[in-house]
Amino acid sequence: MSYDLRAVIAEGKALRDATRDLAAARVASIGQGLALMPMTDALIDSVADGSGAGTLGFWGLPGGFEKTLAAWSAGGPVAYVEAEYFGGVGEQRAAVWNGGDIVLGPLHVEERQPFPPAGSPISQALRRLGAVAGTGEDEFSAVGLDQHRHGEAWIA
Repeated sequence: MSYDLRAVIAEGKALRDATRDLAAARVASIGQGLALMPMTDALIDSVADGSGAGTLGFWGLPGGFEKTLAAWSAGGPVAYVEAEYFGGVGEQRAAVWNGGDIVLGPLHVEERQPFPPAGSPISQALRRLGAVAGTGEDEFSAVGLDQHRHGEAWIA
């Protein structure tokens, strides 16, 4: 089984307002008042500025899009997350912007590397967005990111 996610996550209304003028943006509600915008090929094509890969170490963050995320964060925290797993082995990356600046990360856990005591990169990012984990779960599962195995399934 595989799991693949490249997405922007923020408070639901704020993310919908920020993406209102992006025709290729599709936003799906997830748990705890948050929303997710999968980075589809159409969205990547519409937001890439042609500058190539960014310097933050993400696989799928379009060149220049970190400036957009910084601008969106003027109204509250915005996370960019990536996860790719196959057969239980994989990697995660995450960063959070707030007030125009990166306030968390970029965080990266490579294949076969254990999560730090603070949790996975995505769980740490979700915590910065206000997600709260219950007993026996992390923020990743608390907001329902385990419901779909592929990013585009959120908008299917």
